Amino acid sequence: MPVPVRAPTEPEDDGWQGLAWYAQRKPVFTGGNELRLLKAGQALFPAMCEQIERAHHSIWLALYLVSPYGQSGAVLQALQRAARRGVKVHLVADGVGSHDAPPSMWTQLRSEGIDVVIHRPFHRIWGMFNSSEWRRMHFKLCVIDESVSFVGGINLIDDRFDLHNGWSDTIRLDYAVEASGPVSTPVLHTIKAMWTRAQFGQDWRDELWPLVQDSGRMRRLRHLWQQARMRLTPSEQAPFAKAASNPHPTRCAFVLRDNLRQRRTIERAAIQAIKQARHEIDIVTPYFYPGRQLRLALRHAAARGVRVRLLLQGKVDLPIAGLAARVLYDELIRHGIEIHEYQKAFLHAKVMRVDKDWCTIGSSNLDPLSLVLNMEANVIVRDQHFTATLTRELESDFADSQLVQLAATQRHWADRMGHWLFRMAAKLYLRLAGISGHY
Repeated sequence: MPVPVRAPTEPEDDGWQGLAWYAQRKPVFTGGNELRLLKAGQALFPAMCEQIERAHHSIWLALYLVSPYGQSGAVLQALQRAARRGVKVHLVADGVGSHDAPPSMWTQLRSEGIDVVIHRPFHRIWGMFNSSEWRRMHFKLCVIDESVSFVGGINLIDDRFDLHNGWSDTIRLDYAVEASGPVSTPVLHTIKAMWTRAQFGQDWRDELWPLVQDSGRMRRLRHLWQQARMRLTPSEQAPFAKAASNPHPTRCAFVLRDNLRQRRTIERAAIQAIKQARHEIDIVTPYFYPGRQLRLALRHAAARGVRVRLLLQGKVDLPIAGLAARVLYDELIRHGIEIHEYQKAFLHAKVMRVDKDWCTIGSSNLDPLSLVLNMEANVIVRDQHFTATLTRELESDFADSQLVQLAATQRHWADRMGHWLFRMAAKLYLRLAGISGHY
């Protein structure tokens, strides 16, 4: 059942100003939403299957990783049943994230009438030398019948299966949100735009010359271009704009990070929330190597008496990512920030909570890939009851972790040297990827 909700206790600037959703560089909050917190695929996949079975006309998905094994196979089977009964099913998957999926899976989905496109297919030989190949679609999004959406950090893969480490007896820690209401509109538009971009990228070379010669195809090209833009159409803007001023029941915002207009929307929203924190900040992320501005915001929050807790990986799936986080331990602990390492299983959640009425859940880690390079999507919630539900779950997660003591970290100078090396490596990586940003 949906989490009980009530209006936030404090007014807030919507950032709407009469413009389209994508034109805003800060979160656009809308009321009139109902949300349900979903923990791990064992909660998400049945919820998705339930909504898929109810679908009447359309299902749209944008997924970084798709796997047919175990729990996630039930979702793929539900999608095929929906397609057989006439529901239009569109799926865009990232070329790197789903590179290891068996070709037979894609063949089966297409044979059942599911429109599948791959965003930037991965090329082993020359892909690493093409900077655009480094910018991946990291979304985990689904919208059913234009009204119910799923946003979070959970890939379409079994909770106990990891591509690098195989099968496990324990369930990976992860979160997602099921939403119904106006917040689903920008989610749907984002998926449609990504699907169109991926489709257009596939047939660009084949259609370029015929488009020059055929006016009808040129009109199709213009139509595709309109679909590939993130901005809402006028008919979509009207109800979304009206919902922006609705104070109840739940106010939330769908936010992106892309390489166009929304480059720092997610990061800036997090920094603003940290700067406004009065009592508590909880951050859960598997990959933690934020830029200096975000680290300073955390340090300043701790200095003014805010309790700042980080929940990071105890069981490390990618050694280089674990080492990158650990070179920051000395700096953060010395400034009063608590660091906990999750011990129960692999950690994949991307969650942040500030005080009692602000939280965000989505696909964005706090590392250079998520903050500067990849396309990411989060939902930000301003609601006391929903945040209280998330807080209870996070307390359980922190209970399954170990507090890192300063004596257990590396020597101070070793940490500083490691930090410098990783910072230089991050800058070099981003420069090679065509990004000359802050880090």
